[in-house]
Amino acid sequence: MKKIVFRKLLSDCLIFSLIALMGISLIIWVFQAVNFLDIMIEDGRNHKIYLLYTLLNLPKIITKVLPFCIFFGFSYIFIKYEMMNELIIFWNHGVEKISLINFFLFFSLIVLILQIVFLTILIPKSQEMARSILRTSDVDYFEGLIKPKKFNDNIKDLTIFAEDKNSNDEFINIYIKKKTTENNFQVTFAKKGIFEQKGKDKILVLYDGQSLNNNNNKVTNFSFSKSDFGLGDMKSHLIVHKKIQEQSTIDLTNCIKSIYFEVDINIINCDKGNPREVYKELFKRIIIPLYLPLLILIAVTNLLISKENVNYFKYRIGIFILGIFAIIISESSLGFINNIFLNNLFFILLPIIFILLIYLTLFFKFKLNISKI
Repeated sequence: MKKIVFRKLLSDCLIFSLIALMGISLIIWVFQAVNFLDIMIEDGRNHKIYLLYTLLNLPKIITKVLPFCIFFGFSYIFIKYEMMNELIIFWNHGVEKISLINFFLFFSLIVLILQIVFLTILIPKSQEMARSILRTSDVDYFEGLIKPKKFNDNIKDLTIFAEDKNSNDEFINIYIKKKTTENNFQVTFAKKGIFEQKGKDKILVLYDGQSLNNNNNKVTNFSFSKSDFGLGDMKSHLIVHKKIQEQSTIDLTNCIKSIYFEVDINIINCDKGNPREVYKELFKRIIIPLYLPLLILIAVTNLLISKENVNYFKYRIGIFILGIFAIIISESSLGFINNIFLNNLFFILLPIIFILLIYLTLFFKFKLNISKI
């Protein structure tokens, strides 16, 4: 009977939490996708690259909103059970409150492990894959590259400007500056230009123009009635090198080891003189997930309050505020991480201290039957 009750309660909590998680994550993802769309179009990326890049950012969003959804979902179901008098059935059938607490605490440890696996392995990998897509993809969507009356330099070594665009998708009075080498460049003017497909590549066909070439301070020019300007080999100005969020957890831990054991290891983004960013990233991946068991434990306390209690709603509000406070602490503590490990120890131990305090309070309250809520 006890196992059936626990599984039913856990099942309802998980279903509602997952619905909240998917709903909130998709809303945030849509807003981010809209922002990415403007960047991608300006950078000349096609829709496939845009879709893959935004999808690879979805796991990061999910792990970010998971703590709130877990706390909200579990709290909602626990309150629902109380309001529908289902908890009374549990207690009348001999279900011990401390057993229920232990069950959900054990489950929270499973969630903790999964969250750490996501943050230490899957999220960095997905972020690296997203960056790799930008790094290896070609710029092949140029219709949105030229915007009338706006200089566009999103393509490396290239600046494009057009005065206007007519109803036939033709650009009027085009200016193009292309850097060929470190000190050499080419400037092209054309009265008209239009994008055309040539094989697999998109080219800009220019009409009635002039091109100036600066080669080692020697300027040459020629006029043309029609000229093809290829853009398929151009590269983006977007940051394509690996960021610290994309590095493996092993690399980050090796960076810390190299600092304390003075080992010479060449690791990207490993600033031995200022390892604060490395500490922050490790803290985000390993320590912040410790707040998940704390949030579940706080939510579980909703089960222990009877609606017959005169202070029932005050307890509910207090529990909700405590949960939100824990979420705020988990995020804000990241800003206090500095270069010295011992100074960070307090924030590393903080969630563990909170978990022990709440659990021990509940344990002595119900295991020893000191009082009932």
